[in-house]
Amino acid sequence: MIRVATDIGGTFTDLVCVHADGTVSTAKSHTTPQQFEQGVMDVIKGAGLTPSEFISFVHGTTIVINAITERKGSKTALITSEGFRDVLEIGRGNRPDYFNLEYQKPKPFVTRFLRREVPGRINYKGEETKALDLSDLPAILDDFRAEGVEAIAVCLINSYANSAHEEATVQRIRELWPEVAVVGSYQITREWREYERTSTAVLSAYVQPIAHRYLDNLTGRLREEGMTCTPYIMQSNCGVDTVHNARQIPITMIESGPASGVWGAAILGRLIGESEVIALDIGGTTAKCGLITGGEVTLNTNYMVEQTEVFAGYPVMVPVVDLVEIGQGGGSIAWIDEFNRLHVGPQSAGADPGPVSYGIGGTEATTTDANLALGRINPNYFCGGTIVADMDGVNKALDKLARQLHISRQETARGIIRLANNNMVNAIKLISVNRGHDPRDFTLIAFGGGGGMHACTLAKELGIKKVVIPHLSGVFSAWGMLLSDLRRDYLQTQIVEFNSPEAAQQMSDVFAALEEQAYAEFEAEGIDRSRVSFMRYGRFRYQNQEHSTEIDLPNGPITPDMMDAISEHFHVNYEREYTYRLDAPIELVTYHLIAIAEVDKLKPQPLPPTNARLEDAIKGQRQVDFLEEGVHDATIYDGAALYPGMQFEGPAVVEEAETTIVIPPAMSCEIDEYGNYQILTAPQGGSNA
Repeated sequence: MIRVATDIGGTFTDLVCVHADGTVSTAKSHTTPQQFEQGVMDVIKGAGLTPSEFISFVHGTTIVINAITERKGSKTALITSEGFRDVLEIGRGNRPDYFNLEYQKPKPFVTRFLRREVPGRINYKGEETKALDLSDLPAILDDFRAEGVEAIAVCLINSYANSAHEEATVQRIRELWPEVAVVGSYQITREWREYERTSTAVLSAYVQPIAHRYLDNLTGRLREEGMTCTPYIMQSNCGVDTVHNARQIPITMIESGPASGVWGAAILGRLIGESEVIALDIGGTTAKCGLITGGEVTLNTNYMVEQTEVFAGYPVMVPVVDLVEIGQGGGSIAWIDEFNRLHVGPQSAGADPGPVSYGIGGTEATTTDANLALGRINPNYFCGGTIVADMDGVNKALDKLARQLHISRQETARGIIRLANNNMVNAIKLISVNRGHDPRDFTLIAFGGGGGMHACTLAKELGIKKVVIPHLSGVFSAWGMLLSDLRRDYLQTQIVEFNSPEAAQQMSDVFAALEEQAYAEFEAEGIDRSRVSFMRYGRFRYQNQEHSTEIDLPNGPITPDMMDAISEHFHVNYEREYTYRLDAPIELVTYHLIAIAEVDKLKPQPLPPTNARLEDAIKGQRQVDFLEEGVHDATIYDGAALYPGMQFEGPAVVEEAETTIVIPPAMSCEIDEYGNYQILTAPQGGSNA
């Protein structure tokens, strides 16, 4: 009986399996973009597993974010309140580049013809001021049918305060057109801001049919193979959820893979006593980094899809792990612009055709190809020995760039790695320095297929003193899924004047109602309330400010004598974030309840001691280019033969089946009790500051 997690990435689909005796095995297969579930079945078969053995199955997928960014979702329509047809078109005025005279606003996912209005009005207090009139709805749906609409989003004004009109509209659509996918904004979020709620509802509807098909196909294939356990889907909030709930609100899966990696880094940090962590996931297509402070992952509900320095992007109001993602991975393509300047990414060779070194049709040099050319990856142990790298193809691709740049092949490969590293350093600065944190105060936990390849160089550049490459780092996001509990976030905007005498009772009543809602939803899916626990947060602001700051709140009844302590907690957090505090009234803007139901999950255990010797792990030596440190004869270690307690120094390279770890000269490495590589980037007592 085994526990299994699978994670679909842009290039590879990863699997982690925990057997009944506690041993862990892993596997990788190529992602199959035309039929993602096939990649999952391939990696299960490649691992020698049978779904009938599963007692737990967790899955993370990129299907939602891919459908949005590649515009491969369903034809979607919007029904909104009278007078709000153009809220998607109007959007927000916070454009990223104010002085661009040719700036283009984000194009709505729903054309104006498919955005329709219904009369009726709820005010901001949740009071009905005009009755809902659905008499035109049948004709509207007839138009939608004629236009080939596959999904409908419903977002009515102020439904966060009272969802009665929205619920009635959704119910009527289901009666009149049972086959169409329909989603109401109340099902996703009860926060205010009309544009953001509308955008979220539209994007959820846009991906719902494709997510339904994918989840149904995947679970159907697994059940055909004999799986009887309840499958869980990784969510963007660092928790898992049932397939039933994920089907209803697929937008919550938008960053499921990255969330599990950051969550895994937080759990690992707690295990090894590192509460301040920068998590860095370098995969085949992208590099993603997140910040962990006090052992906790930061989430936000202001996630923006496709936001760049010149594009405003699309808001999604669901709790998503706070991260920065860039188009920089092992498959990132090196190219030369019209000014004869070298660039790396964001274009990626992906899984098909992949880097040139795969030998399956790639022609453009990538970061992986450059690492091979510099001796940092062993061409004869490429992808764990499953592929012999096509070095002739790599050399030809690099020579083509070198001729254009008028430099040598080696200098070209070095330039590719330096540019990739520079891009990743900037991403880490965005998640740390730009948010008031000094990266030198953090430990870098790097994972993914490329994490160990680049982490030490990035840490040295940023002054980070310790790097941790996790055990199983090549499939770390899948490992993180096995550590997650079932989690749902409930947010409710309801402004409370904090100095009013009834504020404490109001807060207690609203949290109690949200908890009852959570209990009811879990019990409807067969989860007993004894398994459910809660964490409470509140979003506060100084009166009439635009934005708020979230702080944790106590469980149980909130009494008047607690209010001063809560106020001071807000002042302290606000001052930490903005450097000042105000002598002004405080308002609670939004309630945030996290409901967690514990599931059967992995409990990491130290590895058993062995009598193995470090010398037995040495595979030999080869010349490796360490960029700024130059070319050195590096000791090559077999990662499978390294055990807790072993220590060695760079220059060294550790070769594992799913990743390669490059340790520059003068850096020391120790294998800890969990099998992680803990690397000190400077001699003890020294400084990189």
